[in-house]
Amino acid sequence: MGILDRLTGTRRPEDGVEPRPAEELRNALLGLSRPDVPYVIRDGAPEGADLVAEWRIAEPAWQTFFVGSQLTHAIRIRMRLAEESHEVRAVEEQWEVTRVGNPPRLRTSAAYGRGSGRTVSRRWTLERGEDGRPRTTETSSFDSAELTGPLRNTALTSGWTWRGVLFGKL
Repeated sequence: MGILDRLTGTRRPEDGVEPRPAEELRNALLGLSRPDVPYVIRDGAPEGADLVAEWRIAEPAWQTFFVGSQLTHAIRIRMRLAEESHEVRAVEEQWEVTRVGNPPRLRTSAAYGRGSGRTVSRRWTLERGEDGRPRTTETSSFDSAELTGPLRNTALTSGWTWRGVLFGKL
């Protein structure tokens, strides 16, 4: 793996893995979107992509999760399935989000970034244990790898390269 591959987050499938047809990969990626996960994967035609994966920030059922996890960045991944080269070309876009109002809700700001990255947020509380000594307990956690990991791994196990795109078109 070269330095550019590291910067873009590009990964290649293991040797000997036969690439599956594009439609089969598309269905596998869409199948990752379930009601119990904090992201949705959908058709990306309106955004100029084959598929789009993004956090469920706007959905009322998930708002308390994102507010409670102290999320500071929203992430959207636009994907193009390049059939001729068996590559999933992926653009990861990030926006800063802030909490406003009471009850708090998330609002996106004007700050925008593009490229692979990882956002991890953990929230801890300090309390006394049964022995009377202080201890910390994790009350919430958030990791953007919960979105990128399943997408990338599905592409790799399907015999496709996951190629991060920093510059230019998808």
